[in-house]
Amino acid sequence: MKRRQLIYAGTAAAAALVGAGVAWWQIQPHGDGSSPGAAGANPALQAFWQQSFDTPDGTPLPMTGFAGKPLLVNFWATWCPPCVEELPLIDRFHTENKARNWQVLGLAVDQPSAVRTWLQRKPLSFPVVMAGLQGTELSKSLGNLAGGLPFTVVLGASGQLLHRKSGQVTPEDLAQWAQLV
Repeated sequence: MKRRQLIYAGTAAAAALVGAGVAWWQIQPHGDGSSPGAAGANPALQAFWQQSFDTPDGTPLPMTGFAGKPLLVNFWATWCPPCVEELPLIDRFHTENKARNWQVLGLAVDQPSAVRTWLQRKPLSFPVVMAGLQGTELSKSLGNLAGGLPFTVVLGASGQLLHRKSGQVTPEDLAQWAQLV
């Protein structure tokens, strides 16, 4: 009986350590020096910069057009309550920081018709593109281990990953990120 309890306790402790390690890794900024086309760059970031997504009206929008300035990328969906709750805050961040060369991009992990309808009711001042199910895989490659929404990454002017956040952004997050560049 005692041996079984030790095994359970050891397994629980190991799981707790792994969970704590993953949580710590997710909240840490990960400036890895990657940039669009830099030799030895993070493969996930290289893949991001090579992508092109369609806007809700079907116009292609290549990610290379965002290179050279800081970029906040928010993965969201119309069916995700925390996502739609944070969008006005992110929109205000965009409006207040675009003069400082900040860019914001919304990657909708959703159906184009749902996004078009939502944007007609609540327009945003920053571009939104359709990532579909591919968006979930892209977010996972950028550190969204659970694949949940919302998920936000902050990229520096040279394309490096400065920060990532799983879950709803707060005004404090945005204030901290604005100071990163």
